[in-house]
Amino acid sequence: MAVAGLIFLASSRSHLVSSGVPQGDKVAHFAVYGLLGTLVCRLGCGRRAAVWAVVAASAFGVSDEWHQSFVPGRSTEVADWVADTLGAAAAVGLYAGWGWYRRTLERPMAWTGLRPPVG
Repeated sequence: MAVAGLIFLASSRSHLVSSGVPQGDKVAHFAVYGLLGTLVCRLGCGRRAAVWAVVAASAFGVSDEWHQSFVPGRSTEVADWVADTLGAAAAVGLYAGWGWYRRTLERPMAWTGLRPPVG
């Protein structure tokens, strides 16, 4: 997945640009892993897919923190992993449990020219 690859590349950098927002890195972790969890959830359907999506995103978060321990200038933080897991759980919960939100995300964008299948 492209998102997982981008997370890995960002984790490989010794220094990242700071947003200047207190705890901004936790917000970024929450949002990015929310996206990752939602994308993984879309690979399946039902409650089982939702649970596995959160587990997979959380496991990737742990592996990402471990990976950072080998990058000069970076460190591991349990709080980052917690933000990863909470972001994935919140986004997957919204996606799996709220039909309006899911339909909104699945709706084709007008500018793409794509139309839903007829029939």
